Amino acid sequence: MALVYNGDRDAASDRPEDRGSSADLRLMIRRMAKALRSVGYRVTVLPLARDLSAFQRKLRRLKPDVVFNQYDDVVHGALHEMRLPALVRMMGFPITGSPALAIGLTRYKHMTASLLQGAGVSIPPCTELLERLGDVDRLHWQFPLIVQPSHEHAGMGLDRHSVVYSKRALRGKLRQILKEYRQPALAQAFLAGREFNVGIVGGRQPRVMPLAEVDYSQLPPEIPPIMSYAAKWIETAEEYRKTSVICPAVVEPELARQIVSTALRAFRAVGTWGYGRVDIRLDEQQRPCVLEVNCNACLEEGHGLARQADRAGISYARLLQMVVKAAFEGPPHDLDIPMV
Repeated sequence: MALVYNGDRDAASDRPEDRGSSADLRLMIRRMAKALRSVGYRVTVLPLARDLSAFQRKLRRLKPDVVFNQYDDVVHGALHEMRLPALVRMMGFPITGSPALAIGLTRYKHMTASLLQGAGVSIPPCTELLERLGDVDRLHWQFPLIVQPSHEHAGMGLDRHSVVYSKRALRGKLRQILKEYRQPALAQAFLAGREFNVGIVGGRQPRVMPLAEVDYSQLPPEIPPIMSYAAKWIETAEEYRKTSVICPAVVEPELARQIVSTALRAFRAVGTWGYGRVDIRLDEQQRPCVLEVNCNACLEEGHGLARQADRAGISYARLLQMVVKAAFEGPPHDLDIPMV
């Protein structure tokens, strides 16, 4: 097995308080390799930085039975994350997680939202792509809105000012995103209801993990209850310290059924495979609305999907085995035609 991750140290944060740093990534990879070896896999850790030819040569020499994909983009607007599965499949190797098309689709948030809406999956109202400042005056808005870069993930671009209450604030946030991230912004109605993370693992028979609920109740009024970059990653931030996750979530059976049904429909609609996470908020009528589909969700031990699996009695090593099993089952209609 080749365990592949983003080895570009110059691109990632190296602040000690940032859990998204390259040092934290390398630690996660070491722990993941140890867990995989504990259940019998022969693991070679293979970083991919900026020398693609060298990476291909190493992969061909290694000839792995499967590639465990942990490559994640860290540069604003980069889309290499979607290209790695395409490259590996063209070389003829099975790869864990979602195919290139699904990963690429979910990095374009507005396109994903449009697809989900067309498939009958509820999304937040007022979902719009803003490509220029003039778009603010072109549309009719119902505030508050949440505004974020349209091609990012992992909370990038979400901060204390991402929830806006006026056209002036919307215009200011859009101006910042266009300048700093050099990409359009996604605007959606801000839903103040409960927020859930739905973890899903498996290939032909996906299994839903126990629901997790994000608890923002300890945040002060001036900090919006959103999963911002600081809330996800910056250990010294008030957002991080006062945002917690309840797992398993306490949810009425009928609401839980609706949340799970919505998540599975979204998971399948975008072509997610192997494992992933669907983030959901309730609207004013308590209906689940999909915020985001995360194809290759974080697999760090003790966090996110791994924490949900643990609540289901699935050990970390067993979770990784389930991910590998799905890779060998392969996404539907994915023909194995290597280009050698």
